[in-house]
Amino acid sequence: MRVIGIGTDIIECLRIAQMIERHGDQFINRVYTDYEMEYCRARKASTQHYAGRWAAKEAVLKALGTGWIRGITWRDVEVRNHVGGKPTIALAGGARETCEKLGIVDMQISISHCRTHATAFAIAIGAS
Repeated sequence: MRVIGIGTDIIECLRIAQMIERHGDQFINRVYTDYEMEYCRARKASTQHYAGRWAAKEAVLKALGTGWIRGITWRDVEVRNHVGGKPTIALAGGARETCEKLGIVDMQISISHCRTHATAFAIAIGAS
């Protein structure tokens, strides 16, 4: 296996809380998948979890080396969790197509958050 790209992001939880307060479901539905919304809403500190997923999406696109280019949407990058809590990335649409073009076979993600900030680190992995 070889590393094709890495990405990291940090976001203030307050910024996400303000976006949710200002734009409500319009913001949430534009950025998060149904799975992510269900996961975050089930958590006591849901804003921290929304912020963590925001940071993860940004980190993944940095690892791809593309940023938010035409054809990739927020919902193309989905954060899922294994039973034990380990986060994983599921890609769709333009993000998935970009991975295939670049030869990326796996995307590893680590997310951390506290009351004030959320951060994520992504590694795009290609076959040997």
